[in-house]
Amino acid sequence: MIPKLMQSLALPAAQASRRQFLLGSMTVAGGLAVGFHILAVSPAEAADTTPASGSPALTPYLTIGGDGKVTVLSSQFEMGQGSYNGLATLVAEELDADWSTIDVMGVAGNSKVYGNIAFGGAFQGTGGSTSMVTSWERYRKAGAAARAMLIAAAASEWGVQASEVAIENGILSHPSGKKDGIGEFAAKAAALPVPTDLKLKEPGDWKLIGNAELKRFDSARKTNGTEQYTIDVKLPGMLTAVMIHPPLFGAKVKSFYATAARSIKGVVDVVETPRGVAIVAEHMWAAIKGREAVKVEWDETGAEKRGTLELISMYKDLALKAPAAIARKDGDVDAAFAGVAKVLEATLEFPYLAHAAMEPLNAVARRNDDGTLEVWGGHQYPDIYQMLASQIVGITPDKVRLHVMKTGGSFGRRSVFDGDVIVEAVYIAQAIGFRAPVKVQWTREDDMRGGRYRPVYVHHLKAGLDGDGKLVALSDHVVGQSLMANTAFQGAIKNGVDPSSVEGVADLPYAIPNQTIGLSTTEVGVPVLWWRSVGSTHNTFAVETFIDELAEAAGRDPIEFRLSMLDPQSRHATILKLAAEKAEWSKELPKGRFRGVSVAECFGTVVAQIAEVSTEGSGSFKVERVVAAVDCGLAVNPDQVRAQVEGGIGFGLGAIMSEEITLTAGKVDQGNYDMYLPLRIDSMPVVEVHILASANPPSGIGEPGVPPIGPAVANAIYNALGKRIRVLPFARSINA
Repeated sequence: MIPKLMQSLALPAAQASRRQFLLGSMTVAGGLAVGFHILAVSPAEAADTTPASGSPALTPYLTIGGDGKVTVLSSQFEMGQGSYNGLATLVAEELDADWSTIDVMGVAGNSKVYGNIAFGGAFQGTGGSTSMVTSWERYRKAGAAARAMLIAAAASEWGVQASEVAIENGILSHPSGKKDGIGEFAAKAAALPVPTDLKLKEPGDWKLIGNAELKRFDSARKTNGTEQYTIDVKLPGMLTAVMIHPPLFGAKVKSFYATAARSIKGVVDVVETPRGVAIVAEHMWAAIKGREAVKVEWDETGAEKRGTLELISMYKDLALKAPAAIARKDGDVDAAFAGVAKVLEATLEFPYLAHAAMEPLNAVARRNDDGTLEVWGGHQYPDIYQMLASQIVGITPDKVRLHVMKTGGSFGRRSVFDGDVIVEAVYIAQAIGFRAPVKVQWTREDDMRGGRYRPVYVHHLKAGLDGDGKLVALSDHVVGQSLMANTAFQGAIKNGVDPSSVEGVADLPYAIPNQTIGLSTTEVGVPVLWWRSVGSTHNTFAVETFIDELAEAAGRDPIEFRLSMLDPQSRHATILKLAAEKAEWSKELPKGRFRGVSVAECFGTVVAQIAEVSTEGSGSFKVERVVAAVDCGLAVNPDQVRAQVEGGIGFGLGAIMSEEITLTAGKVDQGNYDMYLPLRIDSMPVVEVHILASANPPSGIGEPGVPPIGPAVANAIYNALGKRIRVLPFARSINA
């Protein structure tokens, strides 16, 4: 079932759309909905997109109720990165709505309109820091259309010219003194034609976009605890289920014994699913106690039984051999090495990393009397989950309704293509005959040991400097598992190169005349997944620490060395100079303080960071201050941009300093935050974020703050302790 689904979701080559999209509107509950019609260009497509009424289907991006409440229907999933707030800003700006009346809800069910443009529009999904990229124009247009229609409705009602009617903070007004809220005209506006000559606001007229003082619309309910997540879902008669997953990846259930578990008060059933054994109970405590009483015998024939030490040893051997595929080849590296004055080499090791989000994985499934299926969860790829659920139950996808819940973090963990906890909920509900809604709730240990890690990688780098200290040759052999293989992104793998494995190194901005970036993809049974900033997490670290080492070998300042290889007008050079200026790079630091620098591009955004560390004796250190400069195009919500960069720095610091997932004979060693150690609050440095003013469309910001922090700190540590970081996390290198 899964391979067939993956094949059906393979991303097509970019083509001109055979459909046309046209803004449209309709009346909803006495209000107005504005979105897009899909105009079919063939009879077959017309049958696919036209409802029984005969009018083209409308997929709304916003609704306005009779009470004036504006609801933005988000195609993007909210997991703490602020996509809902960004979309609300775009709509409210063009609509001139009252910010206090704005709300946002996630929607799913029409990939033709909600499809992510950055993914080719083939399916709906959130990831790659693309929320503003895919939403920038269409949500602004929806807001502008609603504004024009409301003005037209008010002008008609008042008997005045539309040009004389204004909207401000959700209030329509006329110089004659006539005034009313937008809710009063929502239904009337829905009956009017949608304008075809929309004019979006000029930047000089913006009040919300780019407003550094604008606070998130959802801040209050997130701080007072009223925000609802999947873990908060409570349905009448709902049961709770916990899973027993195989202790080895790839193992399967051979048999299980549950008599003792079924005798525990509150346990309703114990059932087998394709993903393990589920204990279904009236509440979480009974489910956990029941799980402790179940005995499972596993078939480990196809299981991964190697530990991380064995895997890394194998990777290091591979890294010293010729790469299996070439991701980039400029000039002639071998010939260049023959004539250089100095050669440097380095091998770096990167561990498996867990996503470790605050809310462990969960989902809720319920079948209704009419045969429809409802699924509540963190639907990062809703089209895929809708199709999977329909296949399990044996119904058509349109009979599966997804409730897109806000999620307490993801960092890539919920962007799975096999449905993961979503299909668990459906399988379990089906196994008990759909007699009650079922919530599957993973514990922290389930989450930590459930797979889907940032892969282990090993890099072997080699570089050559000429007699003038110029970098003339560079090679990097990257070894690790593929993230895109056997997923909807399989088609992006070309000539054996998974682009997510080499992003951040195969596209280096530095002018190096001879460079070869190689890749060897391994076959390992440990499930892996994108992790915040994906390939740039390890590639940026490898290259940017090596660049510092080369600068020292050349006897040059690390920033000057980088700038000498960058176009002076490039975004990288500009942002690097901004960081140096704000951090006062040329100014001598107090005794005991040391600096390091790094610059990287990730998902269209360039970030430079300068880290300051202090030494604390006995080889220990503390990161005191980080200065970040960011070019993310136009910052829709500057305060949010700063928050994401600050959060990315904290997230990245935890990863480089102490986080790692290790396996012994195939079993994961870590289970909770006592052994897997994200950054503690007392280790968070002072962070300054400087956003470059830009008129370019917005690019990503949820992830780009992560890649530069590791190498910036590692370079500072070398200056402080004289030790190069070759093995992550830092504890393994510094204490070695």
